[in-house]
Amino acid sequence: MKIMNIQAEKLELIRMVLNTKKPSVLTSIRKIFEKEENIDFWNTLSKEEKEDIHQGIEELNNGEKYPYDEIMAKHR
Repeated sequence: MKIMNIQAEKLELIRMVLNTKKPSVLTSIRKIFEKEENIDFWNTLSKEEKEDIHQGIEELNNGEKYPYDEIMAKHR
């Protein structure tokens, strides 16, 4: 799906939801949204990303700071 078509896709989904007569479809849609809402960002990170974050927090706690461009170059 192209980004510029996301609004059209949303409208089509709304139309489909409004026209359905099947409670099971609505239940399935609700479950999808509830599952998405319950995803913890931390659990989506890799081990390396978590370690980098912990290291960054430790460095900040020790007063160590790095220029933004340097950090971004490392993670690109």
